[in-house]
Amino acid sequence: MKKLMIDANALEGTITIPGDKSITHRAIMFAAIAKGTTKIEGFLYAEDCISTMNIFRDLGVQIDEEPDGSVIVHGKGIDGLTAPQKALDAGNSGTTMRLLAGLFTGFPFKTKIIGDDSLSKRPMNRVMLPLRQMGASISGSDGSEFAPLYIQPVDHLNAIEYDMPVASAQVKSSILLAGLSAEGTTVIHEKERSRDHTEKMLKNFGVDLRVEDRDIYLKGGQTLTASDITIPADISSAAFFIVAALLVKGSKLNMPNVGLNPTRAGIIEVLKDMGANIEINLHEGGLSGDLTVHWSNLKATEFGGDIIPTLIDEIPIIALAATQAEGKTIIRNAEELKVKETDRIKATTQELNKMGANIEETEDGMIITGPTPLHAAEVDSYGDHRIGMMLQVAALLVKEGTVQLAHPEAVNISFPSFFDDLAALSK
Repeated sequence: MKKLMIDANALEGTITIPGDKSITHRAIMFAAIAKGTTKIEGFLYAEDCISTMNIFRDLGVQIDEEPDGSVIVHGKGIDGLTAPQKALDAGNSGTTMRLLAGLFTGFPFKTKIIGDDSLSKRPMNRVMLPLRQMGASISGSDGSEFAPLYIQPVDHLNAIEYDMPVASAQVKSSILLAGLSAEGTTVIHEKERSRDHTEKMLKNFGVDLRVEDRDIYLKGGQTLTASDITIPADISSAAFFIVAALLVKGSKLNMPNVGLNPTRAGIIEVLKDMGANIEINLHEGGLSGDLTVHWSNLKATEFGGDIIPTLIDEIPIIALAATQAEGKTIIRNAEELKVKETDRIKATTQELNKMGANIEETEDGMIITGPTPLHAAEVDSYGDHRIGMMLQVAALLVKEGTVQLAHPEAVNISFPSFFDDLAALSK
């Protein structure tokens, strides 16, 4: 249990948010299978990304960690990786397991991917089924859809044309990575645009990949070429400080170089619709920018549909903001939250209601009535980093008593310095 900071004074100053987790994963993966040496700046040194890095070390890739925090990857090409001598451990990272399941289907040696207890309960059919359509030999534990995953080499993979049943960047990326080793052109049709880091980064590594509206085309057999990468700050991590500044009276926070890819930054649109005072200075290219966030009086909103994939990881912290907004906030079409590190709809509802919130859980989202004062309670992250950080922001609004958080170590998955960084901003 961790005693959380409560009754915060105004949050003031500049906070440098760690690098984007999604981009860090992909940077390591693509650099490792590219030919040549890639320098990665802004690497996120958190448990999930370190799991990805260690897997490629187990596959024979030399990865150097520099004193300035940058990472040098000596890529070996897809054909240059060596068979692992042990199971490859994805830790708690669904991104690592699902993306590498696709990549490894084209390898000439067998692999086994394991994960921690939480990851071993997350569904993997969403990637295994399309990969099997491509001819992959991939199975879960005892024939189930759960880890460990066992991948056997096959004579060849065939490209497929795949209609995405859900908006999932992980599923899309897994298929594209398998498509690199497939015969023919892999085509993916999305109903709703999910985050497009994989498409943009594959292009940066020299892959001929075409995007037409919501259709993606990738020809198999291509070689990646090393390309240096600078990773922006993670908007999913910035979200906790954005909402903290909006809710703690008198606050003003600056956050430089935050990733604002439109397929990822839906939280900004929703919070502005709620009346948030957020100033944005976009950088060249429009994919990152500097944020200044001021304390604001918020009003309720309703959202769902196409915007959900652009803010799926931020819904717990948006729900907290809604507990302090005037009126009834309705969140729809967010059933994907049920298969994250925990059932985030249930966890958000239960834990915030313990603190005095008025949240009704629905099949695909939440109905939140505000504003409600929050009070002290014992709460639980359920081993989910985003639930843990959201509850610390909630605790800032508690006036007296003690808020105790079970499983606070989950925060290390994406933001090891979170608690210290937040404390440093409270004047």
